[in-house]
Formats: sequence, structure tokens, C-alpha cells
Amino acid sequence: MNTYQAIVLAIIEGLTEFLPISSTGHLIIASTIMNINNDSFTKVFEVNIQFGAILAVLVVYWKNFISSKDFYFKLFTAFLPVAIIGFALNKYIDRLLGSIFTVGISLLVGGIVLIFIDKAFKNTTKNNEITYKTAVNIGLFQCIAMIPGVSRSAATIIGGQTQGLSRKEAAEFSFFLAVPTMLAASSYKLLKDYKEINFDNLTTLLIGNVIAFIVAIIAIKFFIDFLTKYGFKFFGYYRILLGIIILAFFKY
Repeated sequence: MNTYQAIVLAIIEGLTEFLPISSTGHLIIASTIMNINNDSFTKVFEVNIQFGAILAVLVVYWKNFISSKDFYFKLFTAFLPVAIIGFALNKYIDRLLGSIFTVGISLLVGGIVLIFIDKAFKNTTKNNEITYKTAVNIGLFQCIAMIPGVSRSAATIIGGQTQGLSRKEAAEFSFFLAVPTMLAASSYKLLKDYKEINFDNLTTLLIGNVIAFIVAIIAIKFFIDFLTKYGFKFFGYYRILLGIIILAFFKY
């Protein structure tokens, strides 16, 4: 992976991590198109540029992260399901990560679900308190996103909507939940494969995180405004179109 390829992947990570279109799926697609070798460092890079995206959430929503202990307890409660299930199924998940076919199917099905959710819950605008039960249920939805192409953001936003949250509330809680989830995944990958990082590729990793951070801040602000005005349907249409293209034209 050269510097140009790393920059492209970092832009894709920052742009797609918080949109309901699957960052993992888009990284796999981009890596396939650019013929990036699926070596150990590439895998480390694709996971650890999430640190930049995590920092973007902390910067944009810093007031929420100093609000109360209850905020952290609910985040931890929502994080537990994916922590337990993800750890148990980790080796099986790794086998799926390189499957472009899985990504295509997930994008297609997820797009249909997003359009349905957009219509079913379009009138849910009332502010609702996020209870511990709500947090657990959203956390269970997040587990579905372990399938490449599903999108962690899409799964948690859909989970939030089914619990009576408004679009904005569901999206923002999805952002908050990304912090412990992505931090755990990135840290685990870093501890597991830190030997793959050396002086030569450390600069590449740092550049990737900086770019992902900047792009993620822009994407977060854009998404909330767009979501409030137009809902999820356009993301659903995009997912369906991209899923069809992948299934029709990619070799797997």
C-alpha cells in the first residue's frame, strides 16, 4: 500500500464511518479496485485509522462526554453485547472481512431495510430519554454490523428508531456508541498486530488518522443536517444501487 492509496482509504473511512452505508464495505471495495495487497499492515491500517474518526466524535460532541456519569454507564451498557459477541466470534468475523460478495448482499438488503425504516418511523420526532433497556437493545442491533457491509451506523440508528428515538437522537447515540466500540476494536487490533508497524509505515498510519479525523468531522455535521431534512431513503437507494453493481460486476 502506497501513500496515495492510504490517503484514499483514510478519506473513505472518515466519510463513511458515520453514514449508514458501511465504512468496512467501502474500504473493501476500494482496496479491491486499487488492487491493494491484503497484507497484515493493510488490515492494521484499515482498523486503526478509526482512531481519527473517534477523535472527531469527541471534538464535535465534547459537551456530551462531560455531561454525567449516567451517560457513560448507558454507553457501556450498549457496548457490552458487541464486546461479548465480537470477542467470541472474532476469528469467524476476520474470515468474512475480505468477502466482496458478503458486502454486496449486505449493502443491498440493508438499503431495503433503511427505506422501510425511513417510511415506518418518519413521524417520530419526539425527544425520548435513552433508558438502560433502550441502550441494551441498540447494543444488540449493533452486533448485526459484525457482518461486513451492514454498517455499524445503520444498525445502531435503525435500533434507535425501533426504540422510539427520533432520527437525530438515534444518529447521535450511534455516534456516541462508536467511541467505545471502535476504540476497543482498534486497540485490540493494535495490541495484536503492533509488530506490523515500523518506522517506515508509521508515518502512513499517522497521515491516515489525521485525514480520517478531518473528513469525519465534516461528514458528521453534514449527516445530521441532511438526516433532519431528508431522512434515510437516499442512503437506502445508494446502498441498493451499489450492492447491485458489486454483485453484477465484481469477481468473487
